Amino acid sequence: MASPQKAKEKILWLHSSDNEEFEVNESAAIQSVTLKKMIEDDCADKIIPLPNITSHILVKVIEYCNKHAEPTGPGDAVGATNKSAEDWLFDADFVNVEQDTLIDLMLVSPHPFPSIPWI
Repeated sequence: MASPQKAKEKILWLHSSDNEEFEVNESAAIQSVTLKKMIEDDCADKIIPLPNITSHILVKVIEYCNKHAEPTGPGDAVGATNKSAEDWLFDADFVNVEQDTLIDLMLVSPHPFPSIPWI
């Protein structure tokens, strides 16, 4: 018997302030409080404009969201809150950036750093 096929995940496009577009899976996008709310309210069409975020910062945000959209271990849900040591190391390395980049990341985070999710 054939195994049931996984439903194809919805793809969204994020449009930066400097007119670049980035493809992101919905599971990654919902790591962002703002994007999750837009998706839940059915306001997120195929392209989501993010007029206050440059492509340089959006790349970092997508990297973070993709990492944290992965299951954290066997049987864990996507985006589960129990972090492994690897997740903590990723987060520590993630914020090891130039001061200007760190400030820009903080500006797009709705919560005090490092209490992410982004945007």
